[in-house]
Amino acid sequence: MLTKVSMAISASSYIVYDMDNNRVLKSYNENEQKLIASISKIMTAIIAIENGNLQQNVTVDKNILTAVGSSIYLEIGEKISLKDLLYGMMMRSGNDAATMIAINISGSMEKFAEKMNEYAKKLGMNNTTFYNSHGLENNDGIGNTSTAYDMALLTSYAMQNDIFKEIFKTKIYNAKSNKKSYTWQNKNKLLKYDYITGGKTGYTQKAKRTLVTTGYINNTNIVIVTLNDPDDWLDHQNLYENIKNNYQIIEVLNKKKFNLNNNIFIEDKLYIKDNYSILVNEKEKNRLKIKYFLTNNDNYDNNDIVGYVCVYLNNKEIYNENIYITVNKKKNSIKNFFKKLFKKEIE
Repeated sequence: MLTKVSMAISASSYIVYDMDNNRVLKSYNENEQKLIASISKIMTAIIAIENGNLQQNVTVDKNILTAVGSSIYLEIGEKISLKDLLYGMMMRSGNDAATMIAINISGSMEKFAEKMNEYAKKLGMNNTTFYNSHGLENNDGIGNTSTAYDMALLTSYAMQNDIFKEIFKTKIYNAKSNKKSYTWQNKNKLLKYDYITGGKTGYTQKAKRTLVTTGYINNTNIVIVTLNDPDDWLDHQNLYENIKNNYQIIEVLNKKKFNLNNNIFIEDKLYIKDNYSILVNEKEKNRLKIKYFLTNNDNYDNNDIVGYVCVYLNNKEIYNENIYITVNKKKNSIKNFFKKLFKKEIE
């Protein structure tokens, strides 16, 4: 259970993001570009998962000599699976693992960075640039840069992948290469809380502390990103508690209870295919609006789309869904009779 604490946040920039509805709940300087250090490895992981063979053994080569800082202590000539490298990279932030993953997927760090930037562009990470798979800065202080918002977009995408989700939340993992055995414990201290579903730490002297965590709070999947935050663990706990105490999930549309009175399709039944719920605070709850838009087309058949429903928050559309029709059986039989009759007269 969370303890109530102050909401003063130490981060230079941060975001609390609803992954289920792609909505910013709370933020500060969320579009400000900053060095991101090892949370870069979220991108490295999802690229490797989607483009590599996780069961394939990777032979460690001299490229690991360029990887300083946090390590899983790979040895040149060692053979270890890509899957195990991913766990070592994400749980222990192994820069040597991140380096070998990049080489395995793309052949070189430069080509892998190109792929990282291609992914970033496709995901709408408009303020992000990657130079490498691990997040370390070069000798000139140049390193991977992004924003709290962009990293929330990336994490939301990655969390749709079951393999990534499993790695992201793993507390302890055992791995074995041809030379030795490993046991890794996740650096994410917040995994001791049952509401936390994953996370990735980061630190360099220039970027300072960076942290991404995901959680399931009030029936909603949340990601929190903090950049340059000296008190990141406490800040993440505070922000999750703020969601728990001040937000609630509201059912806006229920497909089983959908009943729209209208003067267009009077004899027919209208329906929607999905439910829709959203996490809102007390003020936002009173600012939710629903509007329905129906066509005036007389030529429609059973299960045709005859309109759509829109949900607005603060006068901004946040969701829309098609409205379908179930035609009155008696009316439909008469309609079909005249269709057949009309067809015979033409013949």
